[in-house]
Amino acid sequence: MKRIRLSPLLFRRIHKWVGLILGLQFLLWALSGSVMALLDMDAVGGHDMPAAHAHALPAETALVDPSRLAGVGSVTGLTLRDLAGRPVYELRTARGVQLVDAADGRRIAIDAETAKATAAMASDAPVRDVVRLDKPNLEAREHAGPMWRVNFADEANSSAYVSAETGRFLVMRGDTWRTWDFFWMIHNMDYVTRTSFNHPLIIFVAFGVLWLSGTGFYLLFKSFRAADFRWLRRRRRMPGASL
Repeated sequence: MKRIRLSPLLFRRIHKWVGLILGLQFLLWALSGSVMALLDMDAVGGHDMPAAHAHALPAETALVDPSRLAGVGSVTGLTLRDLAGRPVYELRTARGVQLVDAADGRRIAIDAETAKATAAMASDAPVRDVVRLDKPNLEAREHAGPMWRVNFADEANSSAYVSAETGRFLVMRGDTWRTWDFFWMIHNMDYVTRTSFNHPLIIFVAFGVLWLSGTGFYLLFKSFRAADFRWLRRRRRMPGASL
């Protein structure tokens, strides 16, 4: 059986092609990192509902006694909060979250108009359209459940996301964030969820870089010849020379 000899020439050929492939990824890392560093982080961020738009519940508001609410089942949690300017009870039950108008006890469904009113508290721009999502898209991947996407007609092409279950404001996204997110995807090489640094592709590339470094040192030492150290031998022969 013929034995395959791992010669420096073979290592050099493999090293060259692996270096070319990984070198392209290094360029993408440098490009994506530079773009993310140059973007305005205030425009990239801004995920939360601005505090200036929050409504405080009037102290004199007459509220329904929560214990008298009918047909809500076993309640494990209750929160009194504001929903687009009106007081509501957010009830946690075995069947999920239920919203009840705290003033008259009626059930509340989060429809497009309610989502639009909630999103309008985060932007003064006119609303272009409202779209219901049965599951989160990449822009709202940090949240779960069905939601409404409210698109604004502004320069940033802003989109606000409102929970279709609780009516809570979730997140605001714009073109600057979308640009940042695209280059973030390139930077961490997660082309599916854009969230993980521990996926197989980046682990494979990491070991590839380690292999490239090892073979690079191997080829470096193999590239030296005795003539390269001739100057050192001459220096040793000089009277009074020391290292």
